[in-house]
This record gives sequence, structure tokens and C-alpha cells, in this order.
Amino acid sequence: MSDTRVRNVGVDLQDANEENLRLVQAIVADNDGAQVTRMPGLVRVQVPSCMTIRRETVETHLGREWETPEFQLAIVSYFGHISTWEDDEIVIKWDH
Repeated sequence: MSDTRVRNVGVDLQDANEENLRLVQAIVADNDGAQVTRMPGLVRVQVPSCMTIRRETVETHLGREWETPEFQLAIVSYFGHISTWEDDEIVIKWDH
């Protein structure tokens, strides 16, 4: 019997500044089915199966250059596995 459940992956980001909110907008723009939940002090973004955070999209929303290591400054936690962390994108998904 195969398991066809779709497991969400996601990130919790600090809700402390405008840049992080623009990062959330960029994630939503690149990921179909993204759901955003605001909680005190953080914003959770979750998507079915696989989340991609593209440098180019983040730069468009921020209006400035952005390097993927900056993501570490915004993230509180994540669920899924970081399968790719390169200069142009970060991919979070379940490996199994």
C-alpha cells in the first residue's frame, strides 16, 4: 500500500521588520499553495511537498541585492529538509 499523503514543508521567520515580510512575499510568489500564518513574533509559511526560495525573486521584492546566507538572519525554524542551499536558491523538501 502506498502512502499518498502530501506533507507540508515550511519556515518560521521573525516578524520583526519589513525585509522579512518582503521575504515572505517572495516565498509566496514562487510557491503554489503557500499558506501564511501570522503569530506573535513570527510568520509561518508552509507549502505542500517542496519550497523554493529564489534569490532573484527575493531581490525583486526587497529592491536590492540579496544573498542566500542572509536567510539565516530571518529564520527561526523550519520543517522539512534543506536539500539545496546554493547562491541562487534554497530548496526545502522531505527526502522520503
